[in-house]
Order: sequence, then structure tokens, then C-alpha cells
Amino acid sequence: MEDDLDTRIGARIRAEREIRNWSLTDLAERASVSRAMIHKVERGSSSPTANLLAKLASAFGLSMSTLMARAEVDRGRLVRQSDQPIWTDPETGYLRKQVSPHSDLPFDLVEVTLPPHTAVPMPGSSYAFVRQLIWVQEGTLTFVEGTAEHIMEEGDYLELGPPINTIFRNDADLPTRYAFMVLRTV
Repeated sequence: MEDDLDTRIGARIRAEREIRNWSLTDLAERASVSRAMIHKVERGSSSPTANLLAKLASAFGLSMSTLMARAEVDRGRLVRQSDQPIWTDPETGYLRKQVSPHSDLPFDLVEVTLPPHTAVPMPGSSYAFVRQLIWVQEGTLTFVEGTAEHIMEEGDYLELGPPINTIFRNDADLPTRYAFMVLRTV
């Protein structure tokens, strides 16, 4: 399943690039990542990190959530739990589950499990086209938003501010599970 998901993510990135008539070099320059890495991801021979996906999505004018939903989930109104794809960040072990179906609604719901003692940085550009809310379901999440640090516990909810570099961090000995809701604004 994971290899298939990497293949679908790569194919989606290639499709987004080709829709725009961009070369690998064009995308590499816009995303500030290496051309070779994009080529590996598009072929499905390398699993992209969350940070890399955020940079590529931003270059396309998409949120990471939208890019992933286009790769992971078929259109439809119902997505059974067993059909909700789970993607693992190869760098951190971060698990991302697309809960909502890929649809025309300007909304995505994603569940994340962040392993103990793990930090996942996200560039501010990945939030340029969305409004995002975080809801902690289990454990403790330290969310760093620029210079502000929000320590969130089970049941806590946070609306993200303007686009700025962020870090999702789990400083605890147990996994943290949270949902994020993404409202596309463009």
C-alpha cells in the first residue's frame, strides 16, 4: 500500500507540473528543492518528506492537504475508515491519514499521529492558500508558530494565524494524535 501511495503521490506531482507546462527545473526553482529529488519522487522511487511535499504544494499554489487528497483519495462522498489512506513521512515517522473524501468542497479533514520526541517543520508558504485549524485528540502537541509557542493538550483547538514558518512538535514519550481542518481560500 505504501509503495502504491508513493507512486500515486509522484504521479500527482508530475500531473500538477505538466498541467502548468512546467519543466522539472521550473518546479525545482519555484519550490526551492533539487530537480533530482523531484524526479525521484515523480518516479515513485523516493518517498517525499512532509516538508518537501509542503514546498511542492506551495509552488503549485495548493495546500499540502489538497495535493495529498488529489493523490490519495478517489472522488466520492463516502470514504470508509479502511479506505482512508495513511502516508508515513520517511524522515520522522509522522503518520497522515486523509479522512475526508476528495471533493469540490473547499475543506479537508486530516488526522496526524506524531511519534514521541519528533518535530516536523512546515514552511509558511504551505499555509498561504488556506485557513487551518488544529484539534488535539490524544497527547500533547507543541505548535510553534514563528516565535509563538502553543502547548496544546487533549481537546485543545487552535486556529492558525497568517502564513509563517511552523513546527509541529511532540516532546512527550507517547504519540500525539491531532486533526487538522483545512479550508481552501483560493
